[in-house]
Amino acid sequence: MNPTPSNTAAWLVRPHAPLEVKPAPYQAPRENEIVVKNHAVAINPLDWMKQVGGNFMFGWIKYPFVMGSDTAGEVVAVGPGVSRFRVGDRVLGHAVGMDKKRNRAAEGAFQAYTVLRAHMASPIPATLAYEKAAVLPLGLSTAACGLFEKDQLALAHPSATPTPTGKTLLIWGGSTSVGSNAIQLAVAAGYEVITTCSPRNFAYVKQLGASQAFDYSSPTVVADIIRAFQNRTSAGALAIGAGSTEASLRIMRACQGNKFVAIATFPIDFQRLTRGASLFQFLRQVPTLLAFLLSLQVNARFRGIRSGFVFGTTLMDNEVSQVVYVDFLPQALAEGQFVATPEPLVIGQGLGYIQVGLDAQRQGVSAKKVVVSL
Repeated sequence: MNPTPSNTAAWLVRPHAPLEVKPAPYQAPRENEIVVKNHAVAINPLDWMKQVGGNFMFGWIKYPFVMGSDTAGEVVAVGPGVSRFRVGDRVLGHAVGMDKKRNRAAEGAFQAYTVLRAHMASPIPATLAYEKAAVLPLGLSTAACGLFEKDQLALAHPSATPTPTGKTLLIWGGSTSVGSNAIQLAVAAGYEVITTCSPRNFAYVKQLGASQAFDYSSPTVVADIIRAFQNRTSAGALAIGAGSTEASLRIMRACQGNKFVAIATFPIDFQRLTRGASLFQFLRQVPTLLAFLLSLQVNARFRGIRSGFVFGTTLMDNEVSQVVYVDFLPQALAEGQFVATPEPLVIGQGLGYIQVGLDAQRQGVSAKKVVVSL
């Protein structure tokens, strides 16, 4: 009988506190779960947002807790009902411990061993480094939720041999983690993609499959994209980043076809919050939030534009997880049809570097994703 592995985690021990590296219990997999020995984890904005925002973010979480969504590593245990994976398999996975329905520290990525739901993991080829694989999961899941869920854009599903749909999708924020994945998924589903980014990333987003790229900071960008959509049928828009929803609404208003904006960024500027954010800091942003929500209502009622907020874990409870992590991604990665992107920015090795990674991600990175090797 093999001994129980010794686990260690980077714990968030209380609201606003820096992470502390301490021992953690090892959890054996339950039905339809696997346990992965993590070799690399990636940092997402929601990780430092939770730390900075305290109980205003993910208020259901009880301390101490293990955050983290993105991991890549080696399967060390397989639970009942799992036939896709065996011990020793190299995988990437979306750890969903922070989701309200899971709310389980064992399913956080920032530790040596993470419990993953089997249908939220994918095998990765031997040629794909763990550090590169780790950039994918949450960005991929969020993009997939916005593109394919029935109450979002409800696009056709991706495949190895996509049939052109004759429709064009706007992705505002194409060089972001979510945007980079969304471009590839949309192209693999048969859609033309028009996107925005900074000019230095034009070549990057076009390599991913975008047909046209526009400078999001240009004063004429909305008018320029409206012209680009002339004689095209809209598949809708995926809005990522500050100001993306407002611009996408204006563009969709002028387009023919699907007038739906999937919103992947909540309209609160967490960059302005200090660690230990007070209620007053949040209340200062309430007028902006109310104006934003009113704009959505006005556009829906008078201009026929529908919208929906995207949360990157909802696919775990619907068919989109099967479509992406089971049916599409394994083959697409193996055959090079799908690229693990953006590039990893490896900040260090060991759980002690995760706090460094949170701070670096909060400062902002462009066309890269902060990664910690383990």
